[in-house]
Amino acid sequence: MSQCLAQPARHKSAVFLLSGFLGAGKTTLLKRILAWETDLSDTVVLVNEFGDVGIDGDLLKKTGLDVVEITSGCICCTLSANLKQSLVSIWERYQPRRIFIEASGVADPTAVLTVLEDPPLNDTMVLEKIVTVLEADLWEAHENFGRLFYNQLNAAHLILLNKIDQLDEWKIPRYLDEIHAIIPGCQVVPTLRCSIDPATLWTPATAKRIMLEPMHFLQEIASDGVGQSSRDEPGEGRGHATAIPADQFVTFSFEDSRTMDEMCFNRFLEALPWEVFRIKGPVRFADRTEIVNFVGGQGEWYKWDGQPKTRLAFIGWKVDPREILDRLGRCVS
Repeated sequence: MSQCLAQPARHKSAVFLLSGFLGAGKTTLLKRILAWETDLSDTVVLVNEFGDVGIDGDLLKKTGLDVVEITSGCICCTLSANLKQSLVSIWERYQPRRIFIEASGVADPTAVLTVLEDPPLNDTMVLEKIVTVLEADLWEAHENFGRLFYNQLNAAHLILLNKIDQLDEWKIPRYLDEIHAIIPGCQVVPTLRCSIDPATLWTPATAKRIMLEPMHFLQEIASDGVGQSSRDEPGEGRGHATAIPADQFVTFSFEDSRTMDEMCFNRFLEALPWEVFRIKGPVRFADRTEIVNFVGGQGEWYKWDGQPKTRLAFIGWKVDPREILDRLGRCVS
């Protein structure tokens, strides 16, 4: 950090906001991020605790990174001014490359966004991504949680549907369908203990989230037809599924040196089930080879100067790799 103090500021700090209800798994996610084998120098962690004692901050300080805590209140209400003061202080002291804010479970991310848009922070910091951790079994009663719950989901670029091992198996594809239907344009990834790969987090948000009006959210919830999965729910005599083992997360790959039909490949991506939530690798088309980074229903493309060959890695939940690969194989020219 000392090098930052000796140089004039020529950048903006990238802010990652971790949001979600109490107990959803935000601290678990943050500790996973800090444990990744990646460059976390020039990184500051801002932990907000709702209470007088900052427990999570003590745990996170063991990483050796700078941890600043706000206690005794919520950054979205009584401590919103304190949040701004803390961020100004962080910039003046460190001018970090990256800032993680772990918001309280009762924090409204829209209030945090307002703070970041005010001067002088709007000249020194830029929101990189909002990640909301959603405890999977809370979705069943989402219509009962009101505006705060809505805002935490609606503001997110990435939603982690966490603790899916606590659900009956048939509910997971149904919940994915419903979340995508109610909050279109958001990336949704099912997780166990917030386990994601680094690229899922570091990939820039594909677009600024279009905040939907709360009435849209409530009307969609009230609609009988929204998000209904085509899969049958368990009926009489079928019982309930057992806890979901980690091995139901499926990884597989595709490799071919021939060219891919671009229109066919794009249709392949569009038709993927939500349970296929991660694809990454180069794709060879007739006139170029590009890398696709596909997360939770959205894809980004990047230039590729390596070997002109299609090599894709897939991650999904309880999908049949043979069916997916067969459909992809039809796109080979």
